[in-house]
Amino acid sequence: MSSGELFGWTQNAGMGWEPARLLGKQFLVLSTQGGIRAPDGAPIALGYHTGHWEVGLLMEEAARTFTASGAIPFAGYVSDPCDGRTNGTVGMLDSLAYRNDAAIVFRRLIRSLPTRRGVLGVATCDKGLPAMMMALAGSLDLPTVLVPGGVTLLAEEAEDTAKVQTLAARFARGEVTLDHAAEMGCRACGSPGGGCQFMGTAATSQVVAEALGLALPHGALSPSGAEIWRDLARRSAHALMALERRGVTTRDLLTDDSLHNAMVLHAAVGGSTNLVLHVPAIAHAAGLRRPTVDDWARINALVPRLVDVLPNGPRHYATVQVFLAGGVPEVMLHLRELGLLRLGARTVSGRTVGENLEWWERNERRRRLRDKLQQLDRIDPDDVILSAGRARERGLTSTVTFLRGNLAPEGALVKSTAIAPQAVGPDGVYLHEGPARVFGSEHAAIEAIKTGAVQPGDVMVLIGIGPGIGMPETYQITSALKHVKDGHRIALVTDGRFSGVSTGACIGHVSPEAWAGGPIGRVRDGDRVRLRIDTRRLEGTVDVVGVDAGGLAARSPNPALRPDARVSADTRLWAALQDASGGSWGGCVYDAERIIGLLGRALAAERGSFGA
Repeated sequence: MSSGELFGWTQNAGMGWEPARLLGKQFLVLSTQGGIRAPDGAPIALGYHTGHWEVGLLMEEAARTFTASGAIPFAGYVSDPCDGRTNGTVGMLDSLAYRNDAAIVFRRLIRSLPTRRGVLGVATCDKGLPAMMMALAGSLDLPTVLVPGGVTLLAEEAEDTAKVQTLAARFARGEVTLDHAAEMGCRACGSPGGGCQFMGTAATSQVVAEALGLALPHGALSPSGAEIWRDLARRSAHALMALERRGVTTRDLLTDDSLHNAMVLHAAVGGSTNLVLHVPAIAHAAGLRRPTVDDWARINALVPRLVDVLPNGPRHYATVQVFLAGGVPEVMLHLRELGLLRLGARTVSGRTVGENLEWWERNERRRRLRDKLQQLDRIDPDDVILSAGRARERGLTSTVTFLRGNLAPEGALVKSTAIAPQAVGPDGVYLHEGPARVFGSEHAAIEAIKTGAVQPGDVMVLIGIGPGIGMPETYQITSALKHVKDGHRIALVTDGRFSGVSTGACIGHVSPEAWAGGPIGRVRDGDRVRLRIDTRRLEGTVDVVGVDAGGLAARSPNPALRPDARVSADTRLWAALQDASGGSWGGCVYDAERIIGLLGRALAAERGSFGA
C-alpha cells in the first residue's frame, strides 16, 4: 500500500467518513457547479449562470446512490463562465480558451485520485459541458458517464433567454420602452437552474453527449430541478457502477461510429455551429480522427432537420418541449428509419444504440411524457420532433452550409436553417449583394447598429476577432440583427464565431482569419460583397465583387485591424498553441506531439545559430 493511499484513508476519516466503510470502491463525481446555494435554494453567493446553479443537487443524488451501494463518492468542481454574461465584454476573450483549460484541470483531478474506479461528469453549458466531454473522452481506460445538467423552463408571458439579450440594442433604437426592458429582463428565466431554452451550444452539447453514448438515453434537455432530472443522476450512478463491474471503459464507447451518430444528431436538431469546434476536440481527446469540413458538409447534406425548436423555427418550441416530445431517442427513431445511424455503437446504458431504441419504442416513459406535452402546453409532440416527410412539408431546411470564395479561400460557415424565410427565394437560395461596412472591433459594430449607422442592404464585415485573439462569439451583434427593425436585410461576415442561438445571414469562421493575413482583413468600406447561400444543396460563396484573389492579396491590411491590448497573455498562448494544432477547423485543441516537435526544432535551430 502506498503512503499516499494510506494517508488518503486518514483524510477520509478526518472528513467524517465512517472508518469501517473505507474499503468501498471509490468513484469520482466532477461538475461545473458554481455559486453558493442555501439548502432552501436561496442564493448565498451567485453563480455565473443558472446552468451551474443547481447541478450540485445532481451531484448529491449521485453521491447518495454510490453510498447506498457501498461505494465511496468523491467530488470535485471546475466552475464555468457564462457566454451570455460576457457577450460584448472583455470576458469573452477568455471564453473559448477556458474550455481547454477546464478540460486539462478535469483530467488532472481525475488522475489526482488514483484510487477512483470510474468518473461521473455533471455539466450543462456552453464551455463547461464540452470541457467535461473532452475530459471524459481523454480518460479512455476508465468507465465514465456524463449527466447533462438539463434546461431552464420556458417562462410564461416573457421573452426567452435569447431575445432578452437584445434589450439594449432595441432600447437604444427606441423600439422598446424602459418598463418593457425591465419587465422582460426579470421574467425570462422560467426556473433558477438549467441551460437556456433554445438549441444553442449548451443544449446542442447535451444532445451530442447522448448521441455519443456518454449519457443515458433520454438524458439530454431534462427540466432542471424536476424529479425526472434528479432520477437521471441516480440512474447514471448505477450505470457507472455497472460499467465498472463489467470492465467497460470509455475506449469501448467512443468510436468512429459514435462520432458519426453525434454529427448526425447535430444536423437533425439544427444544432449550434460551435459544435464544429467542440466535436473535433472531443474526437482528438479520444484519439479518434478529427472530422473535417468535408465530413460536416457530407453529413449535413445527408441528414434532414427534424426538430422545430428555438431559434430555428418555424414554430420555435423550447428545449424542454423537445424533451417532453421524446428528446434524442425520439429523433433517433426517425433517423433509424432513414438508415442514417450506426446502430451497433455501444452506450453507457450497457446496450447499443439500436437496443436503446427498441427499449424506447415500448417504454411507458415515452407515452407519459408525450401525453404531458399535449395536456400542459396543447402541443402535438409530432409537431416538435417531425418525421422526414412532415419536416419537408413544414419547410425545415438542413442546418449548416459551408462556404468558399475569395473572402474565405479556406472556408466559412453559416447556420442557413436560421436565415429569415422571407430573405430566401422559392428555389431555397439566399442572395445578397451590398456595400461593405468594415469594423475592427465588436464595440464599433454594435455601436453602428444602435445608432442606425448600418442600413438595410449593407454587409457588415467584422475583422480581427478570430482565433488570434481568442475567437470571441458575437451574439450581441447577430441577435440585434434578428430583433431590430429591418435587421434581416443586413448581412454579417466575420472571422469570429457566433453564439449557438444566432440566426440570420451571419457568416462566421472565415478562414484564413485577418490576423493570419486572410483576405477578409483587406476589405475596404464600399467594396461590393456578394453572398450566395443555397439552403437546399448546402453550398455557397462569399466574395468581394470586382476584385480577384490576387488583387485582395496585393492590398495592405485595413487600418481598422489593430491589436487588442485587452487580450491576456493566457489567451495569446492559447491562440498560438491551437494554431499549431490545426486551428479552428481542427477544434482549437492542443496537439501535444506536434507542439513538442515544433518547439524542439525551433530550439535546435536557435541553439545552432548560437553555436555558429
